[in-house]
Amino acid sequence: MPQNLIEKLAQRFAVGLEAGHVVRAGDYLYIQPAHVMTHDNTGAVIPKFKGIGATRIANTRQPVFALDHNVQDTSEKNLEKYAKIEAFAATHGIDFYPAGRGIGHQIMCEEGYAWPGGMAVASDSHSNMYGGLGCLGTPIVRTDAAAIWATGRTWWKVPPVAKVVLHGALRSGVTGKDVIIALCGVFNKDEVLNHAIEFAGDGLGQLSIDQRLTIANMTTEWGALAGVFPIDEVTIAWLRTRADFVAQRGLAGVPSDADGAGAHPRMNARRIDELEQAIPRADDDAVYAKVLTLDLATVTPHVSGPNHVKVMTAVAALREQPIPIHKAYLLSCVNGRVEDLREAAAVLRGKRVAEGVQLYVSAASSEVQRALEEAGDWQAIEQAGALLLPPGCGPCIGLGVGLLEDGETGISATNRNFKGRMGSSSAQAYLASPAVVAASAVAGRIAMPMDMPSIAPAGTMQLPPRVDVARGETLVIDGFEPVLRGELLFCHQDNLNTDGIYPGKYTYVDDFTPEQQAAVAMENYDPAFQTLAREGDILVGGFNFGTGSSREQAATALKYRGIRLVLAGSLSETYARNAINNGFLVVECPALAQDLKQRFGDAQATVRTGIDAEIDFRASLIRADGKEYRIDPIGPAAQELVLVGGLEAWVTRNLG
Repeated sequence: MPQNLIEKLAQRFAVGLEAGHVVRAGDYLYIQPAHVMTHDNTGAVIPKFKGIGATRIANTRQPVFALDHNVQDTSEKNLEKYAKIEAFAATHGIDFYPAGRGIGHQIMCEEGYAWPGGMAVASDSHSNMYGGLGCLGTPIVRTDAAAIWATGRTWWKVPPVAKVVLHGALRSGVTGKDVIIALCGVFNKDEVLNHAIEFAGDGLGQLSIDQRLTIANMTTEWGALAGVFPIDEVTIAWLRTRADFVAQRGLAGVPSDADGAGAHPRMNARRIDELEQAIPRADDDAVYAKVLTLDLATVTPHVSGPNHVKVMTAVAALREQPIPIHKAYLLSCVNGRVEDLREAAAVLRGKRVAEGVQLYVSAASSEVQRALEEAGDWQAIEQAGALLLPPGCGPCIGLGVGLLEDGETGISATNRNFKGRMGSSSAQAYLASPAVVAASAVAGRIAMPMDMPSIAPAGTMQLPPRVDVARGETLVIDGFEPVLRGELLFCHQDNLNTDGIYPGKYTYVDDFTPEQQAAVAMENYDPAFQTLAREGDILVGGFNFGTGSSREQAATALKYRGIRLVLAGSLSETYARNAINNGFLVVECPALAQDLKQRFGDAQATVRTGIDAEIDFRASLIRADGKEYRIDPIGPAAQELVLVGGLEAWVTRNLG
């Protein structure tokens, strides 16, 4: 049975599969990733780990701790938090990288944790970045991280996979950042929401690893759960250069260094040779949910925004309506590497930042900064009037100095420009490539460092013919109901966010009982919900159900209200993870959601449909109103988590 690359990598790191099971998109799996990275949020994972009764790390070579978020905060409270994380790492023999070493995602790449053909996860949304090296990187939540520490495993639902074909050649001066801005801007209707992406095409050969890491990193903002490039000669060449550098540099001073008997345990020639002999690749007849194509020759420097990643404007088009700026940023995990800052330095060399503009610069790691210093690029940036920050996240996530103030406009080489993300919610934030950010800092307005025509990027999308793969019956484990029945309760709204499901004002009321959570479920969405809902109902939601914040009570409140499960056109991935992690089943069924929308419209926020539904988990079918609807198989991994009451209970049980 043919597999795409995502399916092959998921197969490689899946555990407990039935004999002969071939992993497909839609499968629920237990996975054992090679590594799990946590950053400052390690401090929140530690009590979760202890709270489930764990006392030892299952595999001390899995976790990686890297302090990077709040590195500018030298308060006693933050330093105490950092010290506790370091002490926990030392006690358990975990690889630990202190504040100032760099952003965790960059360290994962520099030190060989994000290995081509591997799988690495992180309790951070930008773990997609590892895909730039051909490593399956995907985000998890903190409970997952604690589970991996304790058992080596967590669960993952293999998402649908979209192939993104990049063909043609980039114009001189166009960067990887311009490519991902173009992709987000051209395909801005959730085409890849909750998908994994495989990149392909003849245009890949000219994309450096730094550019690939940038593109993969921002597949997060595009809505994807992973963005993986193929492993090719560009990948191998980067690995060999990096291995030579590391051999000269020496070891990193972390516990795993001992595994290499004097050599680097991960970034070494032997391991690269082994990879080169067995590079995983998608099968020629692999199945994809959709195929998107972008002509690289049509990509020119663009900015995204303001305050929205999926709105783009060609920089060349802004000559007639210049946008003055107050602050500019060259930093973050997406564009803080050597190649990025070298491009900016070339623009800034011999010039000065415009009066009234502040330019903030931070390298992605101390090694990046050192390489720039040795080349004279860091000095050129400083001499232009830049304000230098330590390696880390900082302003990108609204921490430290340099945040946007009321009424200000900023342009940034970071990955997110959500309203209020980098400071005041009344500020305007644009995203662009490092070269455009540097040119804008000098000009005092959004500007381009070179002349280039204003043209629109050319992209297409194809939906391949649906291929129904014969799966046979799904195994139903002992104790899990093979058939579930209930009346459909319809909430039509698309993009129903977690605040609508569970109001934010209750989020941090820690002593709220399950009964109290149940009583406020859907309060902001529909005050009538409480009178309409009955215990045992099956709630059907619209598309992108549960978007917004990561509050897990948006799942537990419905569970405590007596809702059997949630069916939705599509689900926010974070919401789905929180639901399953709390033993609450959620299932996507776009055809059913669309049928109910057509039948009941949107006049009422909540509708008792009078339709009794039957969900057959063995056949992976919903039977309702005389129709049958196919759903992805709810495999044994998901069944077990629901049956035992969630991930924490599962971990406790597996710890004995």
